[in-house]
Amino acid sequence: MSNTYSKLQSPALPATGTESGELSLAELQGAPVVVYFYPRDNTPGCTRQGEGFRDHHDAFAEHDCRIVGVSRDSLASHEKFAAKYQFPFPLIADPDETLCRQFDVIKEKNMYGKKVMGVERSTFLYDAKGELVREWRKVKVPGHVEEVLEAVQQLA
Repeated sequence: MSNTYSKLQSPALPATGTESGELSLAELQGAPVVVYFYPRDNTPGCTRQGEGFRDHHDAFAEHDCRIVGVSRDSLASHEKFAAKYQFPFPLIADPDETLCRQFDVIKEKNMYGKKVMGVERSTFLYDAKGELVREWRKVKVPGHVEEVLEAVQQLA
């Protein structure tokens, strides 16, 4: 796959749960990594999605798999969201859409009859070498985390 996200790399961006307050995806190489994009903190679908990754976190960890969430929300918003729902993985703040554009997840959406540009819920799975092995676009939340976990289990 030759695209801007086929390798696990990104500039360092503000992130929750990191010592430096920033995270580059390249820092995670050496283990499988799930990078999931979601539209907005504290919305019903995004909360359920984050809770799914949280609730299955131990199962992902059994395969040494790391999870990272990304949205356009601010670091302050992410910190409140992560604390409120006890997410044990980092959330990257991408208000300038750096990663969102790198992964091509900014899409035209229909919001109450109005066309807007927003984040298309998407998930990307990388192997320990930092190579993209699977991507999911236009994700529907129910059953998605389990499907990603199954893909991670098949990497072993």
